[in-house]
Amino acid sequence: MNIALIGYGKMGRTIEALGSLQGHSFPLIIDENNRSLISEGKLAGTELAIEFTTPSAAPQNIMDCIEAGVPVVSGTTGWDERIPEIEAYCKKKKGSLFYASNFSIGVNILFALNRKLAGIMDHFPEYAVSMSEVHHVHKLDAPSGTALTLARQILEANRNVHSWFLKKNENPEEAKNGTLPIDAIREGEVRGKHTIQYESDLDSITLSHNAKTRDAFAAGALLAASFIKDKKGVFGMQDLLKL
Repeated sequence: MNIALIGYGKMGRTIEALGSLQGHSFPLIIDENNRSLISEGKLAGTELAIEFTTPSAAPQNIMDCIEAGVPVVSGTTGWDERIPEIEAYCKKKKGSLFYASNFSIGVNILFALNRKLAGIMDHFPEYAVSMSEVHHVHKLDAPSGTALTLARQILEANRNVHSWFLKKNENPEEAKNGTLPIDAIREGEVRGKHTIQYESDLDSITLSHNAKTRDAFAAGALLAASFIKDKKGVFGMQDLLKL
């Protein structure tokens, strides 16, 4: 495929390197210095766009791709409040959008396990749930988009938990009163580690995923690109992986 890369940070470069090995080409690369190319018709000739930028830029980038009739795969996180608006825009324009808070196949298996475990733990209120996520120091949003997805799943499936909060603002009693503390740690060049723990006075249960390389996210984004290129509508990893 001829793919436009929107965002040329570490993820963009990883997608370019892995995609080139898979036989894809990247005739258009857009970063903060030439973003105007999106609205100047330069997307013509590309079959699809992959977007990894910033929370403030992502919604407009996605809308510009849809307006140009180019399917777009986006992995930018931190703009959750605008997702319903952008999905509605995509459907109105009969465009194609694939959005995921995390493209790692392993993380999406974690999502499936987390959803199942949260439903089981609904029957065991004596277990207090907590979460931690660790990422590199360059990550802008906290908690991570992956952590927020995990938290939403827990709140939907476990009636003993009614809200989440950042652990740095923790009241020691809050976790015992039906809230989910999330510890968001930024250190070094950590690719991403997410851990969910249920703890009682007698034992503990832990789910965890640790990303070893950005290739896991790039591979998922390229898989999503192949999946969406001939489709119309809004899609996510559940549509792709059928977990």
